[in-house]
Amino acid sequence: MEMNREVVVTCAVTGAGDTVGKHPDVPVTPEQIANSAIEAADAGAAIVHIHVRDPETGIGSRDVDLFKDAVERVRNSGRDVLINLTAGMGGDLVVDDDDPTIAGEGSDMVNAETRMAHVELLRPDIASLDCGTINFSDSNLIYVQTPNMLRTMAARYQEIGVKTEMEVFDLGHLRFANQLVIEGLIDSPAMYQVCLGIPWGAGADPATMSAMVGQLPPGVFWSGFGISRAQMPMVAQAMLLGGNVRVGLEDNLYLEKGVFASNGELVDKAVRIIRELGGRPCTADETRAKLGIK
Repeated sequence: MEMNREVVVTCAVTGAGDTVGKHPDVPVTPEQIANSAIEAADAGAAIVHIHVRDPETGIGSRDVDLFKDAVERVRNSGRDVLINLTAGMGGDLVVDDDDPTIAGEGSDMVNAETRMAHVELLRPDIASLDCGTINFSDSNLIYVQTPNMLRTMAARYQEIGVKTEMEVFDLGHLRFANQLVIEGLIDSPAMYQVCLGIPWGAGADPATMSAMVGQLPPGVFWSGFGISRAQMPMVAQAMLLGGNVRVGLEDNLYLEKGVFASNGELVDKAVRIIRELGGRPCTADETRAKLGIK
C-alpha cells in the first residue's frame, strides 16, 4: 500500500441520524443542507454526500421533493462539486420484542425502486449503495439491504449512468461488494466507501481499516471514514493506506472536544491534515477523472 498524495475529500453534510437535538446547527431544511454543502465545497470538498430531513421534525426523510430542492440549490450555486445522494432510506426495521413477526414503531421498509426514486429523477453524479444488512443500534433497529435489492439498485444505477458508491460497514459487506464487481454490475473504476465505527459494524481503528483495505480488488477508488472522535484519525489513516477521505456532520459533530463543528470547518481540518502529510485535495474535475465520470 502506498500513501495517497492526491486526496479526494467527501463531505457528508447531514445524515439521517438523531443528531438535531445534539448540535445547534445540524442542517435540516433543503436550504440549510444546500448552504452547508456549498460551504463544504468552498472549503475543499470535491464531493458532497446528501441526505434530507423533514423540515418540521428534523427526522431523516426520503421525500423526493426535498431532495430536488436541495440538489437544485447546490447545482444553481455555481460551485463545481460532485453530488452524491444517499439511497439508504427505506431499510429501517425495528424488531418488536414481544412479537418479532411485526415491524415495530419506527420501521420504514420500501422496495428497491422506491429507494431510488430521487436518484431516477435527479441523476446525481454518484449514489450510495449500502452493501449489506447490519445491526444499526444497540437495541432493536436493523438496517436491511438484501442481495436482491442491492443487485436491482446497482443494475439500475449502471443503466442510468449514475456512479455507484458501495458503502461497506464490515468485511461481509465488502465481500458482497466485490461480488457485484465480479458480476459486472459495477463500472470501472469501482468506488468503495469504508465506513467504520457504526454500531455494530467494523470498528474505527487502524488495524480494522488495514484489514478491510487488504480485501479491496486492485485498481479501485476507495475512501474511508470513522465516526465521532475517530473521524480525523481515520482521515490520516485512509491517506496513509492509499485512499481518499470523508468528513462531515453526518459522522461527527465536533471540531474538538466540546466545540461544535460546521461542515466547512471539518473539511478545513481534513485539508490541513492532508497538507501536513504532504498531500493536497483534488478538484472536482480531477475527481471526475479518477472516477470515470463525464
